[in-house]
Amino acid sequence: MTDSILVDVSQDWMLACDLQERFMEVPDAKAQTLAYYARCRQMRALGGDCFLFLPLPGGGVALAIADASDKGLPAALMIANVQSSLRTAALFAPDDAAAVLTAVNRQLHACSPADRYVTTFYGIFDENTRTLQYVNAGHNPAMVIRSNAAAIWLEFRRAPGWASLRIPSIRRVQFS
Repeated sequence: MTDSILVDVSQDWMLACDLQERFMEVPDAKAQTLAYYARCRQMRALGGDCFLFLPLPGGGVALAIADASDKGLPAALMIANVQSSLRTAALFAPDDAAAVLTAVNRQLHACSPADRYVTTFYGIFDENTRTLQYVNAGHNPAMVIRSNAAAIWLEFRRAPGWASLRIPSIRRVQFS
């Protein structure tokens, strides 16, 4: 006869949910010409969707949206890895969206099971030039809503030679 042990993980689960919400807090720093806001509602209390607003040196703002395959705790762990990797990579390449996603992709690929993946949109808004440089790595197209309420979908094109890394070409949008 084997003894069964019952472990109550409800407190750990609540702390993990709180931590995931803190990872997605919108920073107090505001760009002068860019208004941004996001809200994430997981399908379950803990999940694999996220957003990130990261103030960058020189007045820029990094914007990211990501979605991990699967749901629940496994997806939340993948997203926590991606969020941390994005923050770190942005420190080393604050003005190069493709370099950031290439670094994140390499790191994630090296430590993830073959059947798990994350789609990501990552952009860098330059306050001085009012330009958004972005890369879409398999995520749904992002949308820009202008101050006059006009909406534009941001293009998604795969660059030649990037198929092995699955990082598409970098694109730029000028805001007037």
